[in-house]
Amino acid sequence: MDTAAVVQWFSDVFGTFDFNILQFYANLHEGPLGAILDAFFLVYTHLGDDGILFIVLGLIFLLFKKTRKVGAGMLIGIAVGAIFTNVTIKPLIERPRPFELFEYSSDPNVLLFKEWWTNLGEVHASSMRSFPSGHTTSAVAALVPVFMFCDKKKSWLALVAAVLMGASRNYVQVHYPSDVLGGIIIGLIAGLIAFFVVSFAMKKFAESKNIKANKVVTFDLIETIRAKKAK
Repeated sequence: MDTAAVVQWFSDVFGTFDFNILQFYANLHEGPLGAILDAFFLVYTHLGDDGILFIVLGLIFLLFKKTRKVGAGMLIGIAVGAIFTNVTIKPLIERPRPFELFEYSSDPNVLLFKEWWTNLGEVHASSMRSFPSGHTTSAVAALVPVFMFCDKKKSWLALVAAVLMGASRNYVQVHYPSDVLGGIIIGLIAGLIAFFVVSFAMKKFAESKNIKANKVVTFDLIETIRAKKAK
């Protein structure tokens, strides 16, 4: 694939969208709550590194019967999201990171973002492939099953947490907003796949247990009748 053409396409289609969103975050950074937001997003964004936090949570949920389906959904969602994102799309598109522009651009707007990025400590990423956001994908893919399986009165907070992960990737300028949008869409698909896979498996398992239970009951009943006839 001609990656240069793909990168140019992203710039043509999402350039204005990306710039406006980043400008919004830049204004927050420069505002009265800038120091608090800087600290919050710097810590929050690293919670999603390599999906470790969500994997650990998924494994913990697997330990308990009441939350086992949630844990299974989280782990399957993360795995499906990783296949879509890290294994397939990122190597195919190879979109550069936003901060890579800082080295050669003289655009005043880009220089503003460079100063902001520098003030945050020049956050980098594990790879130079920007689209889609892996942190956002894994967060959404893991937390959509939480939303689907749990009480909706509270589980909507899981979706808020997932969206905040995407926002943090924009705030520290390791992703374009369109990268995060792509991560949300892919994560949503992966999370729903996980939800339906776990739901289907649970249904089949329950049916299998019922069939076995019915066989045991029927067998015991037959044996009881035979014993009475033998007397």
